[in-house]
Amino acid sequence: MAFSRRDVLKGSTAFAVGTIFASPLRAAVPPPDPITPALIEAAKKEGKVVFYTAMDLQFAEHLGKAFEQKFPGISVRVERSGAERVFQRVGQEYKSNIHAVDVVNTADQSHVIVWKREGWLAPYLPEEVAKYYDKKYYDPDGLALTTRVLVSAFGINTNLLKMEDAPKSFAELLDPKWKGKMVKAHPAYSGTIMNATFEIARELGWGYFEKLAKQNVLQVQSATDVPKRIALGERAIMIDGASYLVIRGKESGQPVDVIYPSEGTPVATSPSVVMIGVPAMTPVRHSNNSERPDPFGPPSGSSVAALLASVVSLPSASIAAPSGIGRPWAAACRMRPAAVTLVAMSSSSGSAPSGPGMPIASGLVPRLVALAP
Repeated sequence: MAFSRRDVLKGSTAFAVGTIFASPLRAAVPPPDPITPALIEAAKKEGKVVFYTAMDLQFAEHLGKAFEQKFPGISVRVERSGAERVFQRVGQEYKSNIHAVDVVNTADQSHVIVWKREGWLAPYLPEEVAKYYDKKYYDPDGLALTTRVLVSAFGINTNLLKMEDAPKSFAELLDPKWKGKMVKAHPAYSGTIMNATFEIARELGWGYFEKLAKQNVLQVQSATDVPKRIALGERAIMIDGASYLVIRGKESGQPVDVIYPSEGTPVATSPSVVMIGVPAMTPVRHSNNSERPDPFGPPSGSSVAALLASVVSLPSASIAAPSGIGRPWAAACRMRPAAVTLVAMSSSSGSAPSGPGMPIASGLVPRLVALAP
């Protein structure tokens, strides 16, 4: 049975970053597992790992290559797509009893609600996560953890538009002078944009998008594609997308810059999970000498998936805040993370769904400095 996005939205609007993992479905969180020589050797025997991700392809491939260099003898197959397509693919595969993926990173927190409910997630808690992460950022049963916090701000090509002349709010985007000069990504493809669409509709009303549609906005698929379009000069203004790529582009000398709109900036949390393999699970001995079911099956097995999950989830304590973060950054957090998938946009009424507001988790602002995945 295929999932509709309405299924995902149903029952999920009360979840926020700090409460998304509030309803445990398993007995207890698994004990933290370190990266040990025994784990590495077991992973080398398995030899490969499959990683589905919504990260920017260049970064995901870089991560895979870095993993292969750090752990010679283990290959990483990276399969990159938009988060909503990743969600669809996982659902189709598991409903067909195909267990092709080991580790998944998505840009839409609501996917975890479905995967957890279906029993498709394996409990695994890397030692570094237990040591450094606030508990609000990982599932109490060890079934998922937040590895990225994604901000969908504006961006501009500074060769085409001076910062002082650029729009600084969602309201300003409706000015006729910007008609035909903007680009955005698609919520049916991108998890970041799905969440951004929900948040904008919740804060500004669905009528805002009806007005924006009259501005001849260039529509592309991925949130990671939008920054590249403004960098190439195809459009002057990015109205949503992967802001970390704009910041990286600016740092590398591209003629781009980021703007945090005055009404607030949409935020999406990005969890990583280890997927269950075969239904019949054999107990294995773990590093803490406890026995618990090995939920990993073909093609890769438990050790290599656990190893990749540990590396993907390593905290970046050395990341410095971007320049100019100050008050505009704090103000940008007023638009609260959705932690849900927006589906009612296509409802017969044509209006966005109503639901309770979801306050920013108290520790979110410091986490936003980790813009890059």
